[in-house]
Amino acid sequence: MKFPADVVAHTLHRLFIGAAGTALRREDGQKVQELVPLLDEVARAATKKRGVLVDLCAGKSPLGLVAAALVLPPGWRVVVVDRDDDRVAAAREAIARLDPARGVVAEVVVGDVADDAVAARVTGADVVCALHACGPASDAIVDVVARAQPTRVLLVPCCYGAHPRVGADHAIPGQRAVAGLQDVLPRQGLVGRKIAAGLIDAERTLRLEAAGYDTEVLEFCAPTITPHNLLWRGRRGLDEVRRADAAQRRQRLLAALAMTTSTE
Repeated sequence: MKFPADVVAHTLHRLFIGAAGTALRREDGQKVQELVPLLDEVARAATKKRGVLVDLCAGKSPLGLVAAALVLPPGWRVVVVDRDDDRVAAAREAIARLDPARGVVAEVVVGDVADDAVAARVTGADVVCALHACGPASDAIVDVVARAQPTRVLLVPCCYGAHPRVGADHAIPGQRAVAGLQDVLPRQGLVGRKIAAGLIDAERTLRLEAAGYDTEVLEFCAPTITPHNLLWRGRRGLDEVRRADAAQRRQRLLAALAMTTSTE
């Protein structure tokens, strides 16, 4: 079921602002429009009576904690992961405002998504979510999901940087692969960015599938709400034939990009 936007807005205000006589900011109103469909995705993924949802690169964790307040069944636990001290403090304040009567508990883990301690929390999780994990963070999440094998993943990447090619300094296969295409992509910046972003997203998708996730990519909201409106919805259990096919396609994609870079 989709929660009405006013209910989501009220919950967001109660958890993260709380002061009487105040209102959500304009950007918070945009966040509400993103949360409404994503909460529905969480509700469909959280089918067990008891389970664990891990919110990675969570910031203040609007998705994980609003899900704790509205969506998750009693007996569920939310683990919020972020490395920024101020955002971690805001998440802890929001956790203190959760209604204990709902029977959903939450905790904060301070750390980088690439840390072994974070991977240990992801291992055995029922749902892993990440809303607007910027650039390299989204690829680090794909990697930790591939290693830790949670049951479901809901990933919304964010920006690629000023241009996706700036990712060449990071150990991210898709970004590294397109980094050398500067001499073959159109000089028109918008076209080049779209081509590069599409290649990065293709590599991400194939990496998830090769790791065993039946993956769908869909627009979870209108691009007028956010230009970063793609959701990767993955469920563990892809058969070996399709996993192998995805792995082969990924290797051919990376090889083709490397060949283009080296021959032009």
